[in-house]
Amino acid sequence: MDLIVNIQIDHNSRKPKYKQIVDSIIDEISRDNLEIGQKIPSINEISEEFYLSRDTVEKAYKLLKERKIIESVKGKGYYIAKTDLINKLNILFLINKLSSYKMTIYNSFLNAIGTNAHLDLHIYHCDETLFLKLMERYKGHYDYYVIMSHFKNEQLKHIGYTDKVLEAIKELPYHKLVLLDNKIDFSKDEVIQVYQDFENDIIAALEEGLEKLKNYGKLILIYPDTSVYPYPREIKHGFRKFCVAHSFDFEILDDIYEGMELRAGDTYITIKETDLVDLVKQVRDSSLVLGKEIGIISYNDTPLKELLGITVIGTDFKKMGETTAQLILENQIKQIKNDFKFIDRGSV
Repeated sequence: MDLIVNIQIDHNSRKPKYKQIVDSIIDEISRDNLEIGQKIPSINEISEEFYLSRDTVEKAYKLLKERKIIESVKGKGYYIAKTDLINKLNILFLINKLSSYKMTIYNSFLNAIGTNAHLDLHIYHCDETLFLKLMERYKGHYDYYVIMSHFKNEQLKHIGYTDKVLEAIKELPYHKLVLLDNKIDFSKDEVIQVYQDFENDIIAALEEGLEKLKNYGKLILIYPDTSVYPYPREIKHGFRKFCVAHSFDFEILDDIYEGMELRAGDTYITIKETDLVDLVKQVRDSSLVLGKEIGIISYNDTPLKELLGITVIGTDFKKMGETTAQLILENQIKQIKNDFKFIDRGSV
């Protein structure tokens, strides 16, 4: 019998025979010798050709089916099901929104993981239903599932995850699960996590700038309480705790309104880019001197904020992506809190 698949079996190798079958078929796909829908030899044909037990070939085909590389059609045989995920590492990257910060994480991860990996990026827009559909569709396809867990409830407020989301995540093998940005508490430290501690991070960062902030009488956080892409409520909780601990007069607003009543001695902390832009415009139209009479701190850094001289607090998104890639490449399961800093540029 002439096999249409160039299966290489080395009986002297210590590599299990089922793994040699799997690797041979994957290699044939990577060389474009097999196409989607193409029929491959039956279990009996491979067993007879290479003097292997049926159990050995069945184990190989089972693994290929679990990875959705082949599929079986009752009464007809086995067929190639996909050809686009054949790499040393196949990684699904799920993010909640397409922001510059999320793409910084993704791009730094992509650069650090190298060329021996295939990444598929999907955005679920903080929507539970879309996330669950993606999880169901791609379950079993990948070597790693990198997930940023940020969702919204019916009132458009931020929640880290829902019961259904947690259930879907826990259906994945823990050694294949990578959680980014927002930490999820598991009973054991069995998954890779590189995360922010939103509540304590903002407290620690503001304490770094405490001497600067003491020059101001009131701190005002602009926190959008509801949004299509809501922000973790722990940011608001941490801000409030910091102000109470250091006896600051404070206020939490949900927007920068037109005609804000700007007063000397106030420092604003903005989260949304649009709020920062609107606030800077209003400060420039006033007689107040930025960094002396009125302060501005922005959440998360960008090159434009550096150019404009805006003081920022935020995590190192580039490092988050690089750290995550390193843990995968080194096959290490760790939980690492990402760096979060106060960067003074003179706007407070």
